[in-house]
Amino acid sequence: MALTFAAFQRLIKDRYLATDAARGTPGTFMWFIEEVGELATALQDNAPGKSPTPAQRANLDEEFADVIAWLTTLANIHGVDLEKALEKYTTKGGVEGVKD
Repeated sequence: MALTFAAFQRLIKDRYLATDAARGTPGTFMWFIEEVGELATALQDNAPGKSPTPAQRANLDEEFADVIAWLTTLANIHGVDLEKALEKYTTKGGVEGVKD
């Protein structure tokens, strides 16, 4: 069974909302930015022309997942339904400022 964005957001909410809400937006945002930095490093390790190790390749996957998880946490704190928010990408015309 495929994991939907709604199911993932519910999973994060059920497991972590109490802790995340207590930490608040500033602390949670700092964790999110830290994960974005780790993703940047993983992207560099896996850049074209490099020969990443299997561990570096696996870390790239993990860092993408971590960024999505922390972004989902921020959405939960603010009551944003990510699946609904993402629907604009499927509508005619897409999102303002996003080029094809």
